[in-house]
Amino acid sequence: MQQRARRRARHRASESGESFARGFKALGFLARNGVQVSGRAIDLASGRELFSVDDYVVMPTASIGKVLLLVEVAARLRGPDMSALSLLDRDVTGAVGDSGTWQHLQVPTLPIADIAALIGSTSDNLATNVLVRTVGLDAVHARTEQLGLKKLALLDLVRDHRGPDDAPTLSVGSMKELTWLFSELARGEVVDAETSRRVVGWLSLNADLSLVASAFGLDPLAHLQSDHGLTLFNKTGSDAGVRAEAGVLRGPRAGVAYAVAASFSDTDLPTRLAVIDGMRTIGADLLEYVH
Repeated sequence: MQQRARRRARHRASESGESFARGFKALGFLARNGVQVSGRAIDLASGRELFSVDDYVVMPTASIGKVLLLVEVAARLRGPDMSALSLLDRDVTGAVGDSGTWQHLQVPTLPIADIAALIGSTSDNLATNVLVRTVGLDAVHARTEQLGLKKLALLDLVRDHRGPDDAPTLSVGSMKELTWLFSELARGEVVDAETSRRVVGWLSLNADLSLVASAFGLDPLAHLQSDHGLTLFNKTGSDAGVRAEAGVLRGPRAGVAYAVAASFSDTDLPTRLAVIDGMRTIGADLLEYVH
């Protein structure tokens, strides 16, 4: 499959006028060294494919699956049964470490909209578990199916340790469907305009610009407004042996929706750094296209 990905990269780079030659070269290098890579980018206005590397393959996507939870919550906020100001308690049974801010705060109760903002801004694991327990995984799965997504799924709560009876990873997805989802969010067509606007607003707070978006030169803590003509909303996923990112980047010349994922044996730091560097190279190509 690695050889096939490399051949496809060269073919699609030619179709795109070599605009993404550096990114294809970087992904090809990773594939030759044992990293499973997948990626896709489309022009936001026309839907034209800009590059594609095994974009149909289902990959582990770590925290990117939290976007599906945010879609379900945003959709529910349109109705009378859930309010953005409804308060939810921090449930000790949902306590979990790693990413997020709420676990470090004293406040035990927050409004639903603030909890969603914590997920969008810091991929907050505790906030994720509180919302999953509130709306239910079955509802998230049903909403995902309603959107016509067959290869994206939020599989579980966030867990510090996964046992044999737990889902093997938090979420999975294909880069083709992720690119479609983010492009539809940008167009205001996921459920409806209000739902899309809420989700985009939460994702626009994301402070993790360490992967593809590291090439964009934006302030990780303040990029809600246009900066040198660039606007971005994105979601990253990081786990042992997993790095993934999906987003929408708009610039003075064009806009793109993109998704890139890498799965690798995370046994040494140089391999991890090579994956991050490869994703940044894809970002540089995206930036050149839109700017």
